[in-house]
Amino acid sequence: MKKNKGFSLMELMIVLIILGLLGSLIAPKLFSKVSSSKIKTAIAQMQMFETAIDTYRLDTGTVPPTLEALRKSDSPSWDGPYLPKDIPLDPWGKAYIYKTPGDNGNLYTIMSYGLDGQPGGADENADIIHK
Repeated sequence: MKKNKGFSLMELMIVLIILGLLGSLIAPKLFSKVSSSKIKTAIAQMQMFETAIDTYRLDTGTVPPTLEALRKSDSPSWDGPYLPKDIPLDPWGKAYIYKTPGDNGNLYTIMSYGLDGQPGGADENADIIHK
């Protein structure tokens, strides 16, 4: 007599229930890490801009009028490009905001409005401001 090998429906359902429970416990922790890593990426990119802007300022005596001037400029003392690649978007796919003169008496301000792309907000929607 030949025996059927395999899993019963009950065994498969138990495995699926266990996997569902594990997923519901682990998934929220993983998604919170994605959010914080995007914020850290935005901060790192803004620090990269700061270094490039400072180098531009040393060469030309002024801060660039736009972030694009870090890649291409008509200034006679320009010695760039100051960034190796095109200006990246923020981690949420939006352009960084660059203001000169900056806020609070700074020469410039670089910011991202976060996930929602709107001023203000909390958590992943919070503004990330550098200088």
